[in-house]
Amino acid sequence: MTRVLAVETSCDETSVAVLHGAGDDVALKSLVILSQDVHRVFGGVVPELASRAHLTSIDAVMRRALDESGAALESVDVFAATNGPGLVGALLVGVGYAKALAFARGKPLVAVHHMEGHLFGTSLEHREAVPPFTALLVSGGHTLLIDVEAWGRYRLLGRTRDDAAGEAFDKVAKRMGLPYPGGPHLEKLARDGTRGALRFTRPMLHRGQSPGDPDFYDVSFSGLKTAVVSVLADDGKRKADAGREMADIALAFQDALVDTLVEKTARALEQHGRTRVVLGGGVACNKALLAAMRARMEPLGAAVYAPSGRLATDNAAMIARAGLFHFERGDVAGLNLNAYASLPIPGLIT
Repeated sequence: MTRVLAVETSCDETSVAVLHGAGDDVALKSLVILSQDVHRVFGGVVPELASRAHLTSIDAVMRRALDESGAALESVDVFAATNGPGLVGALLVGVGYAKALAFARGKPLVAVHHMEGHLFGTSLEHREAVPPFTALLVSGGHTLLIDVEAWGRYRLLGRTRDDAAGEAFDKVAKRMGLPYPGGPHLEKLARDGTRGALRFTRPMLHRGQSPGDPDFYDVSFSGLKTAVVSVLADDGKRKADAGREMADIALAFQDALVDTLVEKTARALEQHGRTRVVLGGGVACNKALLAAMRARMEPLGAAVYAPSGRLATDNAAMIARAGLFHFERGDVAGLNLNAYASLPIPGLIT
């Protein structure tokens, strides 16, 4: 059994986790996530503030994770850290900290791609969420549709051409005057909406598309966002009950985005003959997305697995799990490991 201590600082969560195991037989011993609420004041993440907050809290977070795991630092076999993609300043804090720990203890260091971590994260709660499967990773910075043939062998089928799903949620929510982060608030507001009161076109989704078309799997949400903004700005069509109207707009927006993601995922599942769908990223917490995905996949004979909120957000547990996989393959990084704002997912195949 290998004990892994992982660090995640790609954005505005400082997280450390301890995990031990071998292969898919793993046990998460501790997970500590410290979210930086200061960004709510600015309606979005301020990179410099995020970096400084990581610096001041990472040591305490690491010690808390070790205490909760019941393990000593000396018992850690390998250290892992997210080295991209993300905010470079924030990433450098975690990478530098993990490098220092690895050097001081004379232990191996493993670099982990943040989005590959999300591929592994759901399996920590659902043992059936292992390859082969169709993965939909939806977060504030990314929207990726991936065919996972095996751990370390991925086909990138589709991605957003502009706004990520979570980014679209947050931007629309901000225009509606909702607090940051806007996704959960918009989802809550949408529950009071009347389905059919308003409808937005499902972007980049029509029956004439076929496999091989460049837009068969890709998504785009900038036009949908613009359509919502246009409706919000059209004061002449306001209803007497402004709160009711806002709920209708929220529901119509959410339905359009969810329907698009679900149908694109169904296409990938059928084209590659998979029987499992795995969701990852912060938007995977959206209950409407999960319900629609399960309703669409059930007739296709496919199971849908989604992480809890704790493992859907940026967290070190998924980094530890991916780090264990790479360590067992011998993918060890040197002390010259750097951080990158953009980084291709390792293991991509055509």
